[in-house]
Amino acid sequence: MLKKIAAVLIGSIFIAIGVNYFIIPNHLVDGGIIGLGLIAKYTLGLKPGLTIILVSLPLYIYAWFQFRSYFYNGVHGALVSSFFIDYFHSLSALHTPPILISSITGGFLLGAGIGMMLLTKASAGGIDLLALILAKVISLNVGIIILIIDSVVVLFGWLIIQETTLIYSGLMVGMIGLTTFFITRSFTGQN
Repeated sequence: MLKKIAAVLIGSIFIAIGVNYFIIPNHLVDGGIIGLGLIAKYTLGLKPGLTIILVSLPLYIYAWFQFRSYFYNGVHGALVSSFFIDYFHSLSALHTPPILISSITGGFLLGAGIGMMLLTKASAGGIDLLALILAKVISLNVGIIILIIDSVVVLFGWLIIQETTLIYSGLMVGMIGLTTFFITRSFTGQN
């Protein structure tokens, strides 16, 4: 239990720092639910953490009925990471590194945060939950599933947000997927 609490807290802080310090100032778009939260912020000015919770809600309702343990494990991670993303919003006003460094570092922080949480079966939002469910059904590494879903969301963000740089957002998503893959594979022996 202590291990799960630590993973959710540390993972959520990594995600929040990555989103607010590296991603938002450079108008990068992540994939998944976090990416949808960023798209809502860039286009409508909504809080990304609150958007993540609202968009994740249907998946958590599904998990409640089909994968109850994933619901219990995931809802904490989603709420805590969404809270920290909105709580650390002031980091986005600070001077940030150049976009190349931001995309790599932001991707590493998000991947490390997501990977830590997934090791304890927690998730930062609905797409991580969906990836956990799919990984159980189709026997594919959760990091690879996240990479595929994230790529689709990044392309969507690139199409509707003019400031988004597809190459740097793609590099960041690749870094998230690789970091998540190596953390989940190294600590669980999953292929």
